[in-house]
Amino acid sequence: MRAPVSWLRELVDVAPEATGRDIAASLVRVGLEEEGLHGGDITGPLVVGRVLELAEEPQKNGKVIRWCQVDVGEHGQRLTEGTAQGIVCGAHNFAVGDLVVVVLPGAVLPGDFAIAARKTYGHVSNGMICSAAELGLGDDHAGIIVLQEWFAEDPELLASLQPGDDAIALLGLADEVVEVNVTPDRGYCFSMRGIAREYSHATGGTFRDPADLAAPAANDGGYAVQLADGAPLGGRVGCDRYVARVVRGIDTTRPSPRWMQKRLTQMGMRPISLAVDVTNYVMLALGQPLHAFDLDTLSGSIVVRRAREGEKLTTLDDVERELSPEDLLITDGGQSPLAIAGVMGGATSEVGAMTSTVLIESAHFDPTTVARSSRRHRLVTEASKRFERGVDPDVTAVAAQLAVDLLVQLGGGTADDGVTDVDDRTPRGRVPLDADLPTRLVGLELPREEVVATLRAIGCDVEDIGDGPLSLLPPSWRPDLHNGPDFVEEVIRIHGYDQVPAVLPRPSAGLGLSHGQRARRVVADALAHHGLDEVLTYPFVGAGVHDAMGLPADDPRRTMLRVANPLSEEAPFLRTSVLSTLLEALRRNVSRGQRDVAVFELGLVTRPEAGTVSAPVPGTDARPDAETLARIEAAVPAQPRRVALALAGEAERGGWWGPGRPADWSDAVTAARAVADALGIELHVTADDHAPWHPGRCARLSLADGTLVGHAGELHPKAVAALELPARTCAAEMDVDVLSAASEGNVQATPLSTYPVAHSDVALTVEDAVPAGEVEAVIREAAGELLESVWLFDVYRGEQVGEGHRSLAYRMFFRAPDRTLTTEEVNALRDRAIARAAERLGAVQRGA
Repeated sequence: MRAPVSWLRELVDVAPEATGRDIAASLVRVGLEEEGLHGGDITGPLVVGRVLELAEEPQKNGKVIRWCQVDVGEHGQRLTEGTAQGIVCGAHNFAVGDLVVVVLPGAVLPGDFAIAARKTYGHVSNGMICSAAELGLGDDHAGIIVLQEWFAEDPELLASLQPGDDAIALLGLADEVVEVNVTPDRGYCFSMRGIAREYSHATGGTFRDPADLAAPAANDGGYAVQLADGAPLGGRVGCDRYVARVVRGIDTTRPSPRWMQKRLTQMGMRPISLAVDVTNYVMLALGQPLHAFDLDTLSGSIVVRRAREGEKLTTLDDVERELSPEDLLITDGGQSPLAIAGVMGGATSEVGAMTSTVLIESAHFDPTTVARSSRRHRLVTEASKRFERGVDPDVTAVAAQLAVDLLVQLGGGTADDGVTDVDDRTPRGRVPLDADLPTRLVGLELPREEVVATLRAIGCDVEDIGDGPLSLLPPSWRPDLHNGPDFVEEVIRIHGYDQVPAVLPRPSAGLGLSHGQRARRVVADALAHHGLDEVLTYPFVGAGVHDAMGLPADDPRRTMLRVANPLSEEAPFLRTSVLSTLLEALRRNVSRGQRDVAVFELGLVTRPEAGTVSAPVPGTDARPDAETLARIEAAVPAQPRRVALALAGEAERGGWWGPGRPADWSDAVTAARAVADALGIELHVTADDHAPWHPGRCARLSLADGTLVGHAGELHPKAVAALELPARTCAAEMDVDVLSAASEGNVQATPLSTYPVAHSDVALTVEDAVPAGEVEAVIREAAGELLESVWLFDVYRGEQVGEGHRSLAYRMFFRAPDRTLTTEEVNALRDRAIARAAERLGAVQRGA
């Protein structure tokens, strides 16, 4: 919202020395946000000039320029003393004898445009004859300002103008405009009335209400209006007050007065026509949007109703719109739609050059109804911005009267005696407030007298009887004030936010992080230390993601929950695996030029069961009963926490030392094991077939008791192609909740043995179908507690082991806590492991 300082001075006492920056600072103190300062950025000389001579000179490019001689009084920088100012101009809307606005060398126009004498079109142009756009007074670049036209309604002023007079003061170009950001709860500040009132609160200056205007009472002679909102939205009536006034004999071709055009332009609106400019001016002054209908296009009555199925309306922007039954309409006799209430009027009743009789509409519409229509039709207007934040219903008749007065004064019209004011408003209720609530909530001592005075200053009707609670009736322009904390905020806002003490709360002694929280941090830290980068993706997926991943038709991960109002219709479902969104992050990074990528994400997934019932939606008037709460909880799907990782490119970079090593399935398994090791969990790795992993390169990750933790390995080539991932992309996904539960109370500190370690190598030949993990598991079981670790360091296939077999070479490390192991002890443990592997897996010791 923009507020010209000159207009603000008419409505509230402003110190003569106060600048736009001072005014903005005062408004910030009462909770408004400064957006910027405009105007006041022209430095002279900018003067009145009279055109003495002009010569039209055609140019080679087809353009015709004018070489003008202009009298600029004593301010000119003439090339020869006693001659007029020579200026080149491209506009053609002026003649000899016209008074124009001339900017002379040394001046600076808006946009930091410095003026200097320069040679152009064969002449030295000593300045510039200005258009409205060049001075920031409008959008008209086509013609320059002719002062006889601008001030046609003020002949005395025109008669007093002389060449050389200061045009900055004449056109009000020194007037600054303060721009503030209006928050949704402060809709009354979308008007000069609201801005001036807030400035009065900030400085104590006397406020002069522009709505302090007498409006005639309703009578039987007014235009027929019926409020027939037959389908109120959620019980809310779409229109509860409608004022209609008629003005006849208007000359709508008359231009708006220059002062009105200037104010509209200063506030960011384009002057259009007299009727439109008057309604916009009243809206900016009082905050009440108005609409003007051409009465001759109407049948005799106005009916406000909801749209019917299939109705359409061509709005003023020449767009035909399909109407919704939730749209509130202004209709001609209940039949043809004339406007979408509070949003935009229709083209059929638009006021034009031939209009002579105007019906002024001033109404109060429901904010929710207007907001939904505005968003439904993607149509945000100056009217809708105000209605959806709440317009003062008490100013409706006053706004209509002000518009009528201006049309009569400026357009030569005559107002009908008939006044229509259909008022179906529900009386506003009073709100109790403990006078000590501001002190208790804010921690600042505020006497009862100050609280009462502040609430009355903002417009509340306060009943203060005895020592009991105050009884408050909020002002009509503040629909956002409903309860005690709302009024406390107003008291503190006016008192000054800077007066509120900053007191840090004292933390109470607690139990710290839960085990689950610590486990999640350990998981993230372990993967980060392992060299992976953490990412965060949106938990929404499209319907085709599981087809791309190659999930079977009966896979439970295909059962997804659809979001009722998704951010994107292309991804309306909640993910059932973290991997489904993480792989998109991997693809995007690779597409941006990242060759080697290792990322992970820790987050929730949603796993609804097939046939899950929907949750009931209880009312807000009372707490739901136990049965309703139980049904709501039963309808909430399981949301386990998962961690997923994905790898592509090189796991070990190449360089002068040699070639790099591409990431493979073993890196995904190693990263998963790093997480388990950090939590003190023994992770069992076995072969598995689980989409979207490659059947021959997929590892099942489980606990010692067989509980599934997750999977890791190389993704299936078809999934890689469908998801547009790099070849041989590897990934893993694990259930963090399972890991957290398994790690609780599992980590025990054990003394470190100071005795030397002994190692022994063994190579076992097994069939290719025997997983290496099973061989390792048998070795660990048979070797017993003295086996500290075992490491697979070589795999061999060849003629020496036979077709369909491979040799697995393991290095076993033994250590005792209380002694140095002998060679005989180590050999015995090794031989026992070899025998157990031969017994269970048919393993044969190679070289034996």
